[in-house]
Amino acid sequence: MRTIRVSEMIDKQKFNRFHLQILLSCIFIIICDGYDMFMLGAILPSLMTEWKITAVEAGLFSSYALFGMMIGALVFGPIADKFGRKKVILICTVIFSIFTFTSGFADTPTSFGIQRFIAGLGLGGVMPNLIAIITEYAPKKLRSTLVAIMFSGHALGGVVASLGAMYLIPNFGWRAVVWLGALPLIFMPILYKMLPESLNYFILKNQKSQMADVLNQVDVNGKYTANDHYVLHEKSKNDSTGFPVKQLFKKGRIVSTIMFWVAFFMCLFVMYGLSTWLPKIMEGAGYELGSSLTFLVTLNLGAIFGAIVGGKLADRFGSKVVLISFLVIGFATLTMLSYKPSMIMLYVLIAIAGGTTTGTQIVTNAYVSQFYPNEIRSTGVDWALGVGRIGGIIAPTFCGVLLDMKLSLQVNFLAFAIPCIIAQLRFGLYRKNPAIWPLVVRKRNWFRITFIPRLS
Repeated sequence: MRTIRVSEMIDKQKFNRFHLQILLSCIFIIICDGYDMFMLGAILPSLMTEWKITAVEAGLFSSYALFGMMIGALVFGPIADKFGRKKVILICTVIFSIFTFTSGFADTPTSFGIQRFIAGLGLGGVMPNLIAIITEYAPKKLRSTLVAIMFSGHALGGVVASLGAMYLIPNFGWRAVVWLGALPLIFMPILYKMLPESLNYFILKNQKSQMADVLNQVDVNGKYTANDHYVLHEKSKNDSTGFPVKQLFKKGRIVSTIMFWVAFFMCLFVMYGLSTWLPKIMEGAGYELGSSLTFLVTLNLGAIFGAIVGGKLADRFGSKVVLISFLVIGFATLTMLSYKPSMIMLYVLIAIAGGTTTGTQIVTNAYVSQFYPNEIRSTGVDWALGVGRIGGIIAPTFCGVLLDMKLSLQVNFLAFAIPCIIAQLRFGLYRKNPAIWPLVVRKRNWFRITFIPRLS
């Protein structure tokens, strides 16, 4: 009987048809996820006109969905680690698709807000589990790249929502934009067939036959059978028992976990604040609604480019260097936008802002998913996103308050620029080896860096 160290085997594989199958399935779901989230920014001006609501009240719609996403992420992460990621992904996709569609029939702000909250539960559960399953099956040298490519579908969903709104709203109204959210339901049988279950779930349930079938697709020359003994090399007794959330703070992970949470808070504040209010901010600056929606398209196209390029750079130079660089550039870009540059420069800066804000969040998801061991990976990503959603919840309403106060364009954009610097500082405090702290020792005219054991 062979002993197969599953994670080590997967790390050494080349990208093949099986990986492409998973990638395409996850990209489709994340495009639908992104469409669902970013469409709100495209239809908000129409909602404000039809229901005669203020910017603060309109911002609450996004906050309701994000509050649901926070709860969904916190609840469905541990559930997926225990009962399988595939099941949770498909269930959550059905939830957000159904309630996005039905929200198109809402005739009051209250009804619309309630359905946005329920759809948010599904959105919150699906995103981190897609990240986790891609990370689990991706070859090591392509891990950040594949996660970034997959998650760029989120920004692509924003592009589709913006372009769709530019055509549908003038001809059919905002409800037609919302009704398109039911599209994933048609493809559920295909997704059920194409998505594999989590490897950790196979081992947890001792499903060796299913494990062998999947691994023979990962490695076509492996000839794996139910008689082999399968282990995940990073699995440890301490990480596999008890409530998964507790494991996020064990083995020296306390500081890194907290730093991740703060960074996610800031990144999601910027990401959802911009995606919700950029059209309205630019409309208030004197641009027509059509042009304002074009800015949203540009923002998301920049995010796609930033995600893919950021993922490639992260695989080559390390995620931390890329994240810190992107956040500094994002701060500078958003600050420059506040001075209303020329039209050409405006589009360039908005694209860079999308690449270094939303793109940063996408690289961050890959970064965090690789930090935690496989058996708590969904929990680690879900809780980072769940806590980070608080920033996303606050941002739309906070920016709505700024818009109602009729403040300057500079203040509106600085509200997004400052969190970039805070997130950059948080990533600067992360340490790959949490068991040791650096100690800088001065000796005559030079500095020597040594390491001492971290005191518990």
